[in-house]
Amino acid sequence: MCSMLRFVGLDVHKRVLQICILDAQGKVLLEERLEEFDREKLLEFARTKLTPQDRVALEATTNTWAVVRLLRPFVAEVVASNPLATKAIAQAKVKTDKIDARVLAQLLRCDFLPSVWQPDEATSLLRELTSRRTALVQDRTAVRNRIHSLLAVRLLNVPCDELFGPAGRAWLAGLSAEDLDAQGRLILDADLRLHDAIQREVETLEDEMARRGYSDARVKLLMTLPGVDVTAAETLLAALGDVSRFPTADHAASYVGLTPSTRQSADRSYHGPITKRGNSHARWMLVQAAHHVGKHPGPLGHFFRKLAKRKNYNVAVVAAARKLVAIAVNMLIHNEPYRYATPASTSQKLAKLRVRATGERRRGGSPKGQKSQALVPGGGRTIKSLQRVCQDEGLPELRELTPGEQRTVNESGAAEHVAGIRRDRVVRRASSSAK
Repeated sequence: MCSMLRFVGLDVHKRVLQICILDAQGKVLLEERLEEFDREKLLEFARTKLTPQDRVALEATTNTWAVVRLLRPFVAEVVASNPLATKAIAQAKVKTDKIDARVLAQLLRCDFLPSVWQPDEATSLLRELTSRRTALVQDRTAVRNRIHSLLAVRLLNVPCDELFGPAGRAWLAGLSAEDLDAQGRLILDADLRLHDAIQREVETLEDEMARRGYSDARVKLLMTLPGVDVTAAETLLAALGDVSRFPTADHAASYVGLTPSTRQSADRSYHGPITKRGNSHARWMLVQAAHHVGKHPGPLGHFFRKLAKRKNYNVAVVAAARKLVAIAVNMLIHNEPYRYATPASTSQKLAKLRVRATGERRRGGSPKGQKSQALVPGGGRTIKSLQRVCQDEGLPELRELTPGEQRTVNESGAAEHVAGIRRDRVVRRASSSAK
């Protein structure tokens, strides 16, 4: 078997694999097509046709990472390319699988292939889990929309705010034959059975995500951000992977498509809407979390409210989402919780995660049956400082603010909030006379 340096281009489909092997001068050494290829055929190809010196290129598609994992032990390098960037570089009038495989090999040979980051095993599994939950939630939403449509067609107004809550389900079950015809009842019952089955699968998956998140210190760190729960934290981690690969936090924001698009020519420059490149699910999760930022008393909430007044609410939401991913990357790099998190809500989020993952409802405190030490004479309760919350949940200690950060806090009017979360506070109950 030849030991010279070779470049292998693979055009991978679900059932077809087109192969092109070039030498260092660009001469075609082999062109082959595998019909109905599977794991065994791919391993046979790797054992018989590839050498340890080969470099392999393929485009990132549905089954790319499975192919990469199988081929990696047999070759020197496997490069997964960005399909969008590859099309921009090698646009051809005639497009066939043979041409695509040859183009990939040639671009790899010339060191001109736009590659993508290859996730490790843990990140790949987390991506699969979060994507699965997203698909199930979308299925559940589709079923709920069908039920709403069924009721609307029959001019039935829902008497409660939440149709799929206890009150709504009781109302649906109690619809009489006068309200809902026989065919409508048949369709409704079928959709409700589908909804309940999907809901059980969603809950099972979320239980598994909670168990994994509780054992992952990075998830707990991200959950100290306002609006970020365990699902959003794991989705962001799945999208970003190893954060050390980003030169700056702004690169991470660009990776998930939250940076403005720019068109510049000569003396004209236009900044348009966000690029929306990258993981759309992670971007959606960050935008949903950003809706909670406007009420936060810290510097991030001040930034949101100030921008919402100057621009509009939607612009502020997207800008806050971009801030969230930038802050999240810095938190992960420095292994530090969010310095301006509200202690009470942060403690509730982490306690909810702990209960769902382990069933442990009490952590420290007074023994059962004894008066809580958190209660204070005269009526009231002690609210733990953010530092104590972090200690109780096994998070790293908070660092002191730098002079620049302290100046930003003062300018945003959040100095009182920051001072308050750094110490235990007593919240007294209102007296009966005051009521």
